[in-house]
Amino acid sequence: MLDLTAEELLVTTRAVRLRLDYERPVGRDVLRRCVEIALQAPSGSNRVPIQFVIVTDPDLRAALGEDYRERYAAYQASPGYIGSIDKGDTAANAQQQRTARSADHLAATIHRAPAIVVACGLGGLEGQAPHRIVASAGSIHPGMWSFMLAARLHGLGTCWTAVSLAPGARTPSLLHIPDDVTVGALTPVAYTQGTSFKPALRPDPDSVIHWEGW
Repeated sequence: MLDLTAEELLVTTRAVRLRLDYERPVGRDVLRRCVEIALQAPSGSNRVPIQFVIVTDPDLRAALGEDYRERYAAYQASPGYIGSIDKGDTAANAQQQRTARSADHLAATIHRAPAIVVACGLGGLEGQAPHRIVASAGSIHPGMWSFMLAARLHGLGTCWTAVSLAPGARTPSLLHIPDDVTVGALTPVAYTQGTSFKPALRPDPDSVIHWEGW
C-alpha cells in the first residue's frame, strides 16, 4: 500500500485515464479488499444496498468497451461534451482540453483495463420522488468513491464514468443487471504507471462558499 496521509489520499485520487497500466494484472484479492473497504461508506438507513459487478473476462470487457465507445460518440456530439466547455480562463481551458484528450483516450482503450467495476444499488428509481432518488444515489456513490480511494491506496487507478449508463446503453443487459437495480457508476481499474499524482486545478474555496445561507 502507498504511504499517503489522509489529506494526500483525498487530494491526489484523480481520474486516471492516460496512466493506466493495461499490461499488469489486477488480482481478485485486491479488488475484494477495495470492496470490503467501500462497504464501510455511509448508507441510508444502514440498508447497504450497494452491489459491485466486477468484470475481468476479456471478451466481456471488449463488449463493454464497444458499448462505451458508442455512447461516448453520442456524448462527443452533444453540447455537454467536456472539450466544448469554456471555463472562461486560459489556464482552466487548457486543463479542460487536456482532460478532454485523456477522456477520448480512455474511450478508445477502456476495454484493455484488467478490470471494469460497476457500482449498483438494489431498487429502481423510476417514478420515485426526488428525495428518494437522492437518498438512493447517496447509498451508491459514497461507496464507489470509497472503492476508488482504497484503489488509490493499493496503487490502482480509477476513473468515474457514467457514459455507458446513458439511455440506450447495453452495459446493464450485457451484465444481466436486473431492471429493479440502479446502475450508479462505472470505472476501469488498473495499476498506475507511477504513483505520484498532483491535486487538480480547482476553484478557490471562497468562490463556492455561501456563509449563513446563499
